[in-house]
Amino acid sequence: MRLSRSFGDLVAVDSLTLDLPRGGVIGLVGPNGSGKSTLIRMLLGLVAPSGGTATVMDRPISSPRAYAGEVGALIENPAFLPGLSARANLVSLARLRGLPSRRVDEVLDVVGLLGRDKEPVKRYSLGMKQRLGIAAALLSDPALLVLDEPTNGLDPAGIVEIRALMQRLGGSGRTVVVSSHLLSEIESICAHLVVIRFGVLLYNGPIKDLLARAATHVDVAAEHAEDAERLTSVLAAAGWSVLRRGEGLRVDTDSDAAAAINRAAAGAGITLRTLTVSRDSLESIFLEMTGADDGELSGSRAARAAGRPVATEEAA
Repeated sequence: MRLSRSFGDLVAVDSLTLDLPRGGVIGLVGPNGSGKSTLIRMLLGLVAPSGGTATVMDRPISSPRAYAGEVGALIENPAFLPGLSARANLVSLARLRGLPSRRVDEVLDVVGLLGRDKEPVKRYSLGMKQRLGIAAALLSDPALLVLDEPTNGLDPAGIVEIRALMQRLGGSGRTVVVSSHLLSEIESICAHLVVIRFGVLLYNGPIKDLLARAATHVDVAAEHAEDAERLTSVLAAAGWSVLRRGEGLRVDTDSDAAAAINRAAAGAGITLRTLTVSRDSLESIFLEMTGADDGELSGSRAARAAGRPVATEEAA
């Protein structure tokens, strides 16, 4: 696959080459405006590429009808007739697609809506509507399920529900591709990760390999706030890189140095209130790759539009 898609002067997807494994949950992440949704729409045949081609289920995206029956998708908020029950909505969709009616009960069971299926959709919470949308995407029993921001707008309980559902679906042998901006969600359910920025691939591989890049640091704080300055000098003199963070300090080093840091502080007559070994999270690694804040992203996006070099992490 090597896809490109432009909208006027905006390059949404830039000669992106990507191979995905089959089975399990795959996370697709990137800052807002990085081309995630455009990429998904091209793979589903909803948007034609400006250049390049790709295959889905070993069929070219130029003929989406050839694989449509093997792919289920939930793009943005699902649309249903609010006055009809969940069951009636799914029955209508099954009939339109020529699918057996037994699939309605099966998918309602999978998403946990049996017992609530005769209620009108207008009474459903946002989380229930998302589950109903996933049920509709599962009607054809697809091998590939694509979910674009499935937890967007949900409360914490709804997020937990959809996360558990995605884990079950990925564990059933399907390939589930999830686009999300919630890094904690991606880290907890995905085995494989794809990171894109401004339509350019930054990373494609097992999430554990990306997490292996995480740096370790030790967070310390003196018992008395007035000792923070002296503690900084003591640790810096010992050769450690020290960053002040409020009343505490962050020491960039490996976990084995924690005892040595404690001894150095004690040797200077400083008692530590806290000493914690921490490892960078997926969110930290992601921000290092893509940009720490909207200002940095906006500057990089402007530089790219002007044709100036933009510092990015190499694709893996």
